Amino acid sequence: MKRQDYITWDEYFMGIALFSAQRSKDPNTQVGACIVSDENKILSVGYNGMPTGCSDDEIPWEREGDLLDTKYPYVCHAELNAILNSGSSLRGSRLYVTLFPCNECAKALIQAGIKEVIYLSDKYAGSDTTLASKKMLGMAGVKVREYVSAGRAVKIEL
Repeated sequence: MKRQDYITWDEYFMGIALFSAQRSKDPNTQVGACIVSDENKILSVGYNGMPTGCSDDEIPWEREGDLLDTKYPYVCHAELNAILNSGSSLRGSRLYVTLFPCNECAKALIQAGIKEVIYLSDKYAGSDTTLASKKMLGMAGVKVREYVSAGRAVKIEL
């Protein structure tokens, strides 16, 4: 008889997104993303960080101050990194992401042909960028759903 306590596809892919987020060097917010085909094959992963070739030691990680003295004009979001890291078409795929996508990422997701977004946290739900994101995703027919945790703990020791 096969074991019955294996993780679901949603748990597996959100776990990959959470694990990817651990690569982020952002001291405040670590975000991970995992893009998956209809056949449950991982197409790409990403996390929030500086663009390739830009030293994360030379660019600020601050959240407040003059724009150029903060992380915001420099950081590449996890969703965009996952799209850019992919070497194949993402049409019809699903995105598992640890934080609801901002409006800029929503545009990229729509343009890439991603048809479903499964998110873990929506902590900026009332912000203008998230409201714009939700509006565009809805207009484009992208299915959006919150990841529902079964409360299962998975321990990985490295």
